[in-house]
Amino acid sequence: MLRRAGLALAHLLTSLVLGPVTFVWALVTTLVSGLLSFTWLAPPAFLAATWVTRRITRLERWRAALVLRRPVETPYEPASGRNPWTRGRLLVRDPATWRDLAWLLLLVPVAVAGFAGVVAGVVDVAAIVAPLWLWAVPNPYLPPLVDWLFNTAGGRFTLTALGLALAPVAWWVVTTAARLQARAAAALLEPGPRQRLARRARELAVTRRRVVDAQAAELQRIERDLHDGAQARIVAAGMTLALADRKMRTSGQPARDDVQTARRQLDDALAELRRLVRGIHPPILTDRGLVEALAALAGDAPLPVEVRAADLGELPAAVESAAYFVTAEALANVVKHAEASSCAITLTRTPDLLSLEVRDDGRGGADGSGSGLDGLRRRVEALDGTLSVTSPAGGPTTILAELPCAS
Repeated sequence: MLRRAGLALAHLLTSLVLGPVTFVWALVTTLVSGLLSFTWLAPPAFLAATWVTRRITRLERWRAALVLRRPVETPYEPASGRNPWTRGRLLVRDPATWRDLAWLLLLVPVAVAGFAGVVAGVVDVAAIVAPLWLWAVPNPYLPPLVDWLFNTAGGRFTLTALGLALAPVAWWVVTTAARLQARAAAALLEPGPRQRLARRARELAVTRRRVVDAQAAELQRIERDLHDGAQARIVAAGMTLALADRKMRTSGQPARDDVQTARRQLDDALAELRRLVRGIHPPILTDRGLVEALAALAGDAPLPVEVRAADLGELPAAVESAAYFVTAEALANVVKHAEASSCAITLTRTPDLLSLEVRDDGRGGADGSGSGLDGLRRRVEALDGTLSVTSPAGGPTTILAELPCAS
């Protein structure tokens, strides 16, 4: 409570300081840009002014985030183009540029409106600590009651008691004023609804391309495995059986050895097909569920692996499959590269999200952009999830996958 009140009061006080500064800056840059708008210097000058303005609004987002206790997103679109004239013209067309300018101009009246919160907070704090400072400012011309409160020890401690009693009211006034100010800042300095939709559409387009590429690569892998594995073994078995048939028809020789060879080849082909099926969708997921499937993976690992999971309820098949393959690939990386002595798999679920964490005590330094982890990221992003890798040098390495699982 005290920390929040302190942050709110600091926010209001700094707004009173920054408001006039930002107002003057916005006014001057607007006038200069307007005067230069008829010359070839306008785009570079506007670019330089916008660079400074965005540093100021970055500070405003940070101040608002402290009060709102959540990040305030940056709304800017990337400005392509190497020369300042091109970038300057792009910044003129960016709605976020003018929203920044609007906030710099509005900060003064907003800060003045929040002055009531500053007064309430300062007066209450001054009343609480009255015995420490009122003795230094005597005033003999006060009304009797005020004179007793200000100029006697009993009156000063009475002010302290009043300040403590009214502290919740002052705290509410201060935090409400700061929160309203921060919300106004976020409303202007964050992306608007249309901008969020456009950004989301771009993200989905990128994700769709990655999913298509991942599916094409998976189909190529399956085709390659079928051609080089099961198909080759089945063809060899067919040739062996044809040779055995020719032997028996032409010379009547026994073909027991050839038949046994063909049988072994067919057994190998069947094992190859089963391995391929497990790579597409492991049957254990359907038969026993995600937790038991991960326990089976942990049991097959050459190092101690602990699986921590509560009751996950019913999960979509695609989510179970993605979680299984993320875990399998993560464990494979631990065995190959991490030099770890133990590993832990943690599964937690909220109504809308399944979180999977794979953590090992290895040497760290894993490359989150490597081909293996990038393939897992694509699999997770195909379900609108996220995958993050934390692997400082010396370890530990943590892979966190979050998968939406709302019904």
